[in-house]
Amino acid sequence: MATGAFPVDKIYEDGLIFAIRDINPRAPIHALIITKQHIASVRALTQDHGPLLGHIYLTANRLADDFDIGERGYRLAFNVGMEGGQTIYHLHLHLLGGAQLGPEA
Repeated sequence: MATGAFPVDKIYEDGLIFAIRDINPRAPIHALIITKQHIASVRALTQDHGPLLGHIYLTANRLADDFDIGERGYRLAFNVGMEGGQTIYHLHLHLLGGAQLGPEA
């Protein structure tokens, strides 16, 4: 997706990350913020990834504002491993909102 080999409708892109709408949304607003660098999972993160993670979260805040949910509230989540619901082994953050979200697990 990052290279364009698999076409997607990007709603945000910069040199480190890009964002798309989830094809199976769990909320009225459900975007994925995806790293361009291949990182399989949160479990593969190191101290060196700190600036990248900060950038991901700041971008999520910006997208939430763009979707007009910043002040109302939203959920940010990484799925980690099989029991954590991870199905794609490439680091991505879920941004969900636009409705009252129930408790998880």
